Amino acid sequence: MLTPPTPRRRPGPVRALTGTVCLLALTLAGTALAAAPAPAADAGSPPAAESWTPGLTPAGGDDVNVRYGDGALRVSDGSVAPASLGGDRGYASAVLETHRVERPVNRVSVTLDATVPEAAGVEVDVRGRAADGTWTEWRRAAAGTPARLPRDVVDVQARLTLWNAEGEATAAVRALTLTADHAGSAAAGSAPTAAAFSARVYATREGLVGHTTANGHVITANDHFVALPSRRALSPKGSGQYSVQVCGPARCETAPVWDVGPWNTHDDHWNPSTQREQWKDLPRGLPEAQAAYEDDYNGGRDEFGRQVANPAGIDLADGTFYNVGLYDNGWVTVTYLWTDAGGDTTSFPTWGTDVSIRQQATTGSTRVASLSGPTTVRVRCQVHGELVNYDGYSNDAWSYLPDYGGYVSNIFIDVADAWLPGVPTC
Repeated sequence: MLTPPTPRRRPGPVRALTGTVCLLALTLAGTALAAAPAPAADAGSPPAAESWTPGLTPAGGDDVNVRYGDGALRVSDGSVAPASLGGDRGYASAVLETHRVERPVNRVSVTLDATVPEAAGVEVDVRGRAADGTWTEWRRAAAGTPARLPRDVVDVQARLTLWNAEGEATAAVRALTLTADHAGSAAAGSAPTAAAFSARVYATREGLVGHTTANGHVITANDHFVALPSRRALSPKGSGQYSVQVCGPARCETAPVWDVGPWNTHDDHWNPSTQREQWKDLPRGLPEAQAAYEDDYNGGRDEFGRQVANPAGIDLADGTFYNVGLYDNGWVTVTYLWTDAGGDTTSFPTWGTDVSIRQQATTGSTRVASLSGPTTVRVRCQVHGELVNYDGYSNDAWSYLPDYGGYVSNIFIDVADAWLPGVPTC
């Protein structure tokens, strides 16, 4: 199916993408673009702290079930909860605007102005984007407990999560102030490795067509996404910023993390033990639910006190579940593509303007990011997908870019080979 001319791209000035490839350029809110480096701190001078107050209104495309009125952000519909968790407590999430800091930072403190009824709740998570465009995981921040990010970042973003009390009493958030600074070396933990972390995990089928996930996606028949039991790796709606490769009995699939569960919501079992949000005495790769089910860990219960009925550490949407070859709940190998160094990668130059990066290797799947102009990208693996025709060139090969959580047509990788040399199949 590979029919590129030789050379695949004619020499000459780079042209804006037109014609067929313009169909790739549907803009979605929340697109992650590579960031330019921020100015470095002066040698020998301690970086100054920087504070700002992001706006809470209007709600953006990455927000879930929030309403703003009378000067405060609240849960809109008390019947909405993450699909994989169920429950009768109203839930809302607001991903706030990204802030460019004046100097690189790795620690963020928060001050919250809110009224929180008893049994209701508000959580603040923050994350950062490094100069190379890669996001850290979300990290919890609370009054008196700053969030420590694993590397220096030049952009900071906050996320508010609100929970109603029973009876629909809701928290009201009036303002959030963030203060960022540099706390010296990166947070303690295992040194990054060349390959993204993988583990064998018990998978269950999420189903729940018509319900809403934790990032606001309404589940459809034959859907393709996963749920993990921690909000640290929850992608904004429509994005693949945090994605996993799931390998089952038949094949592997790369799918975005769009929901939270099963069982727990603070069990980032893919992180080193010292960096886990909870259950720090468990080894890396062992979900708390599995330890509870198999070894009576935590009295056999999850973080909510429920008796764990299966060892699941991941939920799969129906399309992903059946595509990897499962017909009943079972064991799969999961690679957490954002972890460590993002997997073994090879860097390649690109060409073109407004080149789309897609959730899957098709022009019709969600656009998760774009390349505004020629740049260098890290390629982890490649697949045969939809045949793309552009400006007399044809190619069905697509490359997975872990820094963006999506695929780009190999037409726009600026090398002569249609199938990239030395890059494995996804």
